[in-house]
Amino acid sequence: MTLRTFLLGACSALAFAGMASAETLTIATVNNGDMIRMQKLTDDFKAKNPGIDLEWVTLEENVLRQKVTTDIATKGGQYDVLTIGTYEVPIWAKQGWLLPLDNLGANYDVEDLLPAIRSGLTVDGKLYAAPFYGESSMVMYRKDLFDAAGLKMPDAPTWDFIADAARKVTNKDKEIYGICLRGKAGWGENMAFLTAMSNSFGARWFDEKWKPQFDQPEWKDTLDFYVKLMKDAGPPGASSNGFNENLALFQTGKCGMWIDATVAASFVADPKQSQVADKVGFALAPDKGLGKRGNWLWAWSLAVPAGTQKAEAAEKFVAWATSKEYSNLVAEKEGWLNAPPGTRKSLYANADYQKAASFAKMTLDSINSADPTKPTVKPVPYVGVQFVAIPEFQGIGTAVGQQFSAALAGQISVEQALQSAQQLATREMTKAGYIK
Repeated sequence: MTLRTFLLGACSALAFAGMASAETLTIATVNNGDMIRMQKLTDDFKAKNPGIDLEWVTLEENVLRQKVTTDIATKGGQYDVLTIGTYEVPIWAKQGWLLPLDNLGANYDVEDLLPAIRSGLTVDGKLYAAPFYGESSMVMYRKDLFDAAGLKMPDAPTWDFIADAARKVTNKDKEIYGICLRGKAGWGENMAFLTAMSNSFGARWFDEKWKPQFDQPEWKDTLDFYVKLMKDAGPPGASSNGFNENLALFQTGKCGMWIDATVAASFVADPKQSQVADKVGFALAPDKGLGKRGNWLWAWSLAVPAGTQKAEAAEKFVAWATSKEYSNLVAEKEGWLNAPPGTRKSLYANADYQKAASFAKMTLDSINSADPTKPTVKPVPYVGVQFVAIPEFQGIGTAVGQQFSAALAGQISVEQALQSAQQLATREMTKAGYIK
């Protein structure tokens, strides 16, 4: 063999080895704080899995949902790991769009997952997504503003108390708004909040025959209450505010109260991130005395699409990011306060976590009290607390959300928004064959 032949062969072997070792996973995720933190901690994953590289596609919530849904429905194969929610998992699993997570490893401990969260990600006894964090919703409020106004927040407030308190602590001259609530249109943005709120007002999306219910008084009561409250005590431009926008407002001292995902508790209570960390209190989501609170049930979870060519590597990543060891890694780097909440029994049994997270018990109680099988006061034919678990809901929910956001912005009246919602929901449900 000549030296030239030997060198060419060696170069080819090196190139092949390089190709073989460089398996890159493309991960689609949402731009929420816990996911941003996960990206910063992935050196730990790479050290344990030297043959796998990671490429991130990080998107705003509404955009993520649109892109991921389009890709998986058209079998585009763009992503190897998807960040999806409790709404999508059972629907997509039944369509054959997701792979079951059968190889999460001997140490993963599926039995440690909270039953309320795990059940929403399981189809026919198989787990199709692993929860990265789970949540319900709660009231976060400024204790200092309440004290100054002579108010005391109950552990389980009513909507009437919330509305009264919001108006009392508002000081628009100082840019302090009594309440911050989602207004940005989207089935998982303003409609997540408004659907959960409407449940506590006795409203429902559909009756037992799938007829939309936006022409009923309970929905008018809900939307009237919301729009008037936000006009009196909400921040300007609220119709553009979703989870992240309201989080920023609260952390910078602009909100007296914020009713939103329990996962936000660690952000607003962390002095590194929040200017009001030492002044924050927590309460259960409000009710109207009808037996349902305005809290929801959700998990942002990691799933492997059926179209990936890298299923084994993808499942390794999912197992790493949703494991007990990952929680320990976050605790080591960022403190127990920032461990991803709402997924594992062991976290809520952990004395260090309980000590760091004053909101731990209230989060767990909120998650456990949300009932997807009986979400409303009156009977309904659907499952889901802040969503309706049918494929058509994504489109209908976003279209209704646009109407309600327009009502909040003052572009149309509450009556017009409800009338349009009733018409478009009736049209789509008839077209889909639910209404005979």
